[in-house]
Amino acid sequence: MDFVIPAWFEITAMVVLVLILAADLLIILKRPHIPSMREATLWVVFYVTLALIFSVLLLWTTGDGDAAGQFVAGWLTEYSLSIDNLFVFVLLMTQFSVPRRYQQEVLMVGIIIALVLRGLFILLGAALIENFSWIFYIFGLFLVYTAWRQAFPGKVEDDAQTETGIVRFLRRFINISDHYEGSKLRTTIGGVKVWTPMILVFVAIGVTDLIFAIDSIPAIFGITHDAFIVFTANIFALMGLRQLYFLLGGLLDRLRYLHYGIAFILAFIGVKLFAHALHVNEVPFINGGAPVDWAPEISTIASLVVIVVAMVVATVASLLAARREKTGQDAASR
Repeated sequence: MDFVIPAWFEITAMVVLVLILAADLLIILKRPHIPSMREATLWVVFYVTLALIFSVLLLWTTGDGDAAGQFVAGWLTEYSLSIDNLFVFVLLMTQFSVPRRYQQEVLMVGIIIALVLRGLFILLGAALIENFSWIFYIFGLFLVYTAWRQAFPGKVEDDAQTETGIVRFLRRFINISDHYEGSKLRTTIGGVKVWTPMILVFVAIGVTDLIFAIDSIPAIFGITHDAFIVFTANIFALMGLRQLYFLLGGLLDRLRYLHYGIAFILAFIGVKLFAHALHVNEVPFINGGAPVDWAPEISTIASLVVIVVAMVVATVASLLAARREKTGQDAASR
C-alpha cells in the first residue's frame, strides 16, 4: 500500500457520512412509512452513486488508482455480504411479526448496531495485522471455512428461525407484552411497565450483526489493509441496505444461487489472504520463517473482476432458474 490518504480528507469524509446517516435516521423517526418501489429505487441509486463519487474523490485526493480500486472492491464485497444479511432480516421480521410500517426503524437501528460492531472489529483487525503478520493465515482459513458454510448452508434457515439463547433468556426473565406499540421498547399494561416485543427484535438483529461482522471484516482486510477504506466501504455498503430491503422484497426468494456467488468471493479472498501471508511470512515452521517468494500476488483489479463476475453470474443464474420454474408451473397449470 503506497498511497497516503490525507487526514483532512478522512475527517471530512467521516463528518459528511455521519451527517447523512443522522439525516436518514431523522427522516424515518419523523415519518415512519412503507417506502414505495420508486422511493426505494431512488435511495438505492443515490447511495450507489455516492459510493462511486467517493471512489473518484479518493482517486483525485491520493493520485493513486489503487486506493479507489481497493475501496470499490471492498465496497462491492461488503455490499454482497450485506445483501446476504437481508435474507436473515426477512426471516427475523417474519419470525417476530414486525409491522411493516415500523420495519424501516428496525432496519436503521440494526444498521447502526452493525456500524458500531464493525468499527470495533476493524480497529481490532487493524491492530492484529499491524503486530501479527501470521493473522493473515487465520483470516484466510476462516474465510475458506465461511465460504464452505455459505455454499452448503444445511440448516442455516432453520437456525435463523430458531430464537437465540439471549432472546430465550429475555423471554424468561423480563416481562414482555404480546403486542407491539408502535416502535416503542417500553409500554404500560394495567399500570405495570413492561417491554414490547421490539426489544426482542433489536436483540436478535444485534446478535445477527455480530455474526456477520465476524465474517465480513476478515473478507475486506483481504482486499485492503487501510482501516479508513475498510470502514468507509462498510458504511457505504450498509447505508443503502434499508432501502434495498424494500426494493428487493420478494426478489430475495428468487436469488437462490446468490449464496454460491458469495461463497466463491469469500473463498477467493481467503486464498488471496493466504498467499499474502506467505509473502510476509514470519512463521518459523513455514519456509524457515522467511517470506515465500513464489506465492502469487493477486492485484486489486483482479479481485474487483472476480467479485463483479461472481455476483453477476449468481444473480443471472438465479433469475433464469426462477423464470424456468415459473414457465414450468404455468405450463403445468394449463
